[in-house]
Amino acid sequence: MDVQTWTYLLVGITFAIYIGIAIWARASTTGEFYIAGKGVPALANGMATAADWMSAASFLGMAGLISFAGYDGSVYLMGWTGGYVLLALLLAPYLRKFGHFTVPDFVGDRYYSKTARLVALICAIFISFTYVCGQMRGVGIVFSRFLDVDIFWGVVIGMAIVFFYAVLGGMKGITYTQVAQYCVLIFAFTVPAIFISLMLTGNPIPQLGFGGQVVGESGTFLLDKLDGLSQELGFAAYTEGVKPKIDIFCITMALMVGTAGLPHVIIRFYTVKKVSAARVSAFWALLFIAILYTTAPAVAVFARTNLLESIPNKEYSEAPAWLKSWESAGLIGWMDKNGDGVIQYAKGAAFSGKPVYKGDETGANGERLLTNAPSDGVNELYVDRDIMVLANPEIAQLPNWVVALVAAGGLAAALSTAAGLLLVISTSVAHDLVRKTFKPNMTDKHELLWARCSAAVAVVIAGWFGIHPPDYVAAVVAFAFGLAASSFFPVIILGIFSKRMNREGAITGMVVGILFTASYIIYFKFINPELNVKDNWLFGISPEGIGTIGMILNFIIAFTISAFTKAPPQEVVDMVENIRMPEREGEEMEVAEH
Repeated sequence: MDVQTWTYLLVGITFAIYIGIAIWARASTTGEFYIAGKGVPALANGMATAADWMSAASFLGMAGLISFAGYDGSVYLMGWTGGYVLLALLLAPYLRKFGHFTVPDFVGDRYYSKTARLVALICAIFISFTYVCGQMRGVGIVFSRFLDVDIFWGVVIGMAIVFFYAVLGGMKGITYTQVAQYCVLIFAFTVPAIFISLMLTGNPIPQLGFGGQVVGESGTFLLDKLDGLSQELGFAAYTEGVKPKIDIFCITMALMVGTAGLPHVIIRFYTVKKVSAARVSAFWALLFIAILYTTAPAVAVFARTNLLESIPNKEYSEAPAWLKSWESAGLIGWMDKNGDGVIQYAKGAAFSGKPVYKGDETGANGERLLTNAPSDGVNELYVDRDIMVLANPEIAQLPNWVVALVAAGGLAAALSTAAGLLLVISTSVAHDLVRKTFKPNMTDKHELLWARCSAAVAVVIAGWFGIHPPDYVAAVVAFAFGLAASSFFPVIILGIFSKRMNREGAITGMVVGILFTASYIIYFKFINPELNVKDNWLFGISPEGIGTIGMILNFIIAFTISAFTKAPPQEVVDMVENIRMPEREGEEMEVAEH
């Protein structure tokens, strides 16, 4: 069977499984819709957390980004894995002992303020929408290439699937769906990596293969070969970094503390039976995540090596079939600047922006003609980095079923995280905004209706962002981490470990942190993108890393304001002490409403 038939088959089977699970595990109460009734086993929650965590940014974006950034891409590995350790040790057990539904719930009660709850709610929705647009973009990319539909319709199909099982099943349905999605995505990610590792290095373990020797080239290590290929084409050596050290540090820190402040990850630890189960599920999740995260650098190296060997300095008529397939999907573009019919690939932009085609017009060599103005330099080829994982099996000429399996895995990764994010948005609106702020006497049935309607609206907005993304998948997600780092992390960590932190400090810190970070990102990414170079950055820090500065501002302002304003009431101090006390069997915190 061809790739498209295999893709329809595998994607159809996986979608049927997801929908079946959603119907089986549909939520009938707000407790089941928000936190799965607090009855999820630790192992299942670990798998669901891993699927929730390993989004399109991890599955599609991270390896693609590392394949282009090389050494500098290590910030994503260090930040995202280190952040999860931070979350598991410092936040998850304490928030589970607190025992409520959402992060704004914790902020509102810990800081005895509806205003604090509202600010946290706005931050949660803003962060979640920033994150979810990257997931929907990933869905559109997969559909556009493998199911031969436009990215617009790919996003629409993804919206429909997420809407069905997120709105029907709530957290209960999402949790068990994510268990299935983890199995699909990890199998889809590792199988091609094993195949390609064997082909390139003779080692079936990708984590060892990418540091091994090349088959048929005695004494040549794969990374040395990639360094040579890169330098021949004018790129920096793959194993050497070019980013300023301060930017490396800030991006890593923003990703790390942003992880610990992401509402859709934190809420997963509310779904287990008790605090000890939260710790155990964190262990399982970290183990499951490590499988993909230790494989991703190898996939990046394999993809980059195969790309540099199969395209540059070849005539377009002799180019591999996969290049023309991705060109048809609008994710690769070639502009023959010198008219020699040969694909030139080198450092620098090939032309202005992403490919914009002249309809179905073709050039002298059969390539799709572009309307983009040519840029300076000899580079003629544009490659969307988000396709590297998806294209890797095709580049390596693996069987069609493997190519289709990767497509199913990419969809599983994007949909699992999108569902978790949409749930955060719907619970924030229904529970924290409507019930806790405007309609405290609302019944569970009406709250559940509000939650489902909110999820429906959120799906539509997320789809729009997926069709019109501000950047490539991993970068968009990095912005969400920066926003979480600058807003939620300080207020949560201080809420647990500082009895002196009060509502005035927390609210002011959150507002300043997220406004500063969002303004910086918006300025360089939307208002003046042409100025988005390190010479114009504050202290040489990129928009991806500015969340670290926002976090520092948040901490400084929160401490300063708290020092000069009234201390929290005694019952809040007692609550903080209780959160930090070791768990007693059967204990569940009861928190007074403020």
